[in-house]
Amino acid sequence: MNKAQFIAALAPHFNDSKKEAAHAVDIVFDTIVRNLSKGEDVMINDFGKFKKVDRKARMGRNPFTGETIKIKASKKARFLPAKALKEVISGDRKLAPAPKPEPKVVAKPAAKKAAPKKAAKKSAKKAAPKKAAKKSPAKKKPAAKKVVKKGKKK
Repeated sequence: MNKAQFIAALAPHFNDSKKEAAHAVDIVFDTIVRNLSKGEDVMINDFGKFKKVDRKARMGRNPFTGETIKIKASKKARFLPAKALKEVISGDRKLAPAPKPEPKVVAKPAAKKAAPKKAAKKSAKKAAPKKAAKKSPAKKKPAAKKVVKKGKKK
């Protein structure tokens, strides 16, 4: 699952707003990153712990040439899964059902909103004849000539 799929999965919990779900995900990730950069651990119960780890300088080996190289000291982020998460992944513990999104509440239109709709209908009726007048007149076919039969005079 990538970030876009994660946001799409969360959207139903935010009234189908992907924008709000994305904002929430960004806030969570930003908070974790900011605390790790300060050197603070981030512990989320039943999920795990994010922590900053200092790695010492060491000797390594270049896999292409086989020569030994010196690797500099660095700082890395590490995630340590909680016991509950390990149990769920291994199948020792069943996962509780996922929380269902709250049902959408559809507000009934108020009486104040009805007035503009009536005005819109009236303006639509007035606008309709104008549109018809703007149309170019259809070309008329020349009128058929009346054929008068001359009868014999008596």
